[in-house]
Amino acid sequence: MATTTLLLPTPFKPQNPNPKLPITRSYSHPRFTCSSVTAQSQSARERLLALISDQERGLRTQTDPAKSAAIVEAIDAMSDLGAGTVTTGDSLSGTWRLLWTTEKEQLFIIEKAPLFGTRAGDVLQVIDVKQKTLNNVITFPPDGVFFVRSGIEIASPQRVNFRFDTVYLDHDLRVAKDIRGDYLVVDRASYSWKE
Repeated sequence: MATTTLLLPTPFKPQNPNPKLPITRSYSHPRFTCSSVTAQSQSARERLLALISDQERGLRTQTDPAKSAAIVEAIDAMSDLGAGTVTTGDSLSGTWRLLWTTEKEQLFIIEKAPLFGTRAGDVLQVIDVKQKTLNNVITFPPDGVFFVRSGIEIASPQRVNFRFDTVYLDHDLRVAKDIRGDYLVVDRASYSWKE
């Protein structure tokens, strides 16, 4: 975790803007260590993950406009934290597992899989920045898979030309928004998917 050391000329007493939440920064005088940006990021991540935890990858959110609005608000907070960072570098490469989305085509396949005598397993995005590829993958255990091969182009530090912008990226969480206004929250899978 990155920390910043600040030197203060006068005694400093921390103020807690929200008394219901504990102060997560440590202080001492006249020198203290402050990781407020990291604390903000962690708090925003935890809020987003808590909001989507019971939403069945977005299936339940489709019929709950209030929950959807709260999740989009949390995503916007993550976007603010990710502003100005590079989200299109090598750290974008990897196998990303779907946690939540508003993308109707993916949700349709997940929801309708039982009609075909199966269920959807992991839903993945497999990105390779150097090879300029992005594969969307839906697994159907034990051996079924549906995938779409695509190419990507890095357009700017935060924009990938595959109809989505990565608005937040850290070591194990990525939040994206596409040009249709759909949102995607994925975490780094514990395995690498290969064709």
